[in-house]
Amino acid sequence: MVKIAFGSIGDSFSVGSLKSYLSEFIATLLFVFAGVGSAIAFNKITADAGLEPGGLVAIAVAHAFALFVGVSIAANISGGHLNPAVTFGLAIGGNITILTGIFYWIAQCLGSVVACALLKYVTAGLAIPTHTVAAGMSGLGGVVMEIVITFALVYTVYATAADPKKGSLGTIAPIAIGFIVGANILAAGPFSGGSMNPARSFGPAVVAGDFTDHWVYWVGPLIGGGLAGFIYGDVFISSYQPVPETYAV
Repeated sequence: MVKIAFGSIGDSFSVGSLKSYLSEFIATLLFVFAGVGSAIAFNKITADAGLEPGGLVAIAVAHAFALFVGVSIAANISGGHLNPAVTFGLAIGGNITILTGIFYWIAQCLGSVVACALLKYVTAGLAIPTHTVAAGMSGLGGVVMEIVITFALVYTVYATAADPKKGSLGTIAPIAIGFIVGANILAAGPFSGGSMNPARSFGPAVVAGDFTDHWVYWVGPLIGGGLAGFIYGDVFISSYQPVPETYAV
């Protein structure tokens, strides 16, 4: 059963909530700075805007490492979402209220915009690469691709971080989350760009002033994240039964 809660203004503006928003802003900024920065660096080194195999691997690894660190530094404060699709998926499972989630979105998107603006400045105006659907691929195809890979990401978040039965598995949650993002970029990068994260796509689009295919990177990830939240959070976790005392160890 869906456990969505709207929340209250008081809770969303508590000291703890404000710290969470700041944490999401900082962690998303650092993640996007490293992720987008890796793409800019590759383009500068090769002087080729096209995506080559070596560049795809480098960008995937950079995003995986950066997300691993970003989740780790924010986990104890805000939960380490860094992604509106993750926040939405966790809201579907009742792990965060809608109102607080909206402020998470704002913080994440602002962090992404600031990161890209900083990159534009420190690189003396080099182009900020944006996510677009590959030539010959339809917008709908891009949406489906983003649905699948974002589902994988948010499902991993639930399994390793949000599941009350995760036990010691929780210690590797940031690594698992970083790995699935890196793997998904390797699989989807040449097709949809492998975003999985509306904020990650939003910052570059704003700073570059290019919103081509941008709707794909909101619709796809939010559907994928919502599906993962419903299936894992509302179907699996909600069905958990306490262990009978006679069998407890």
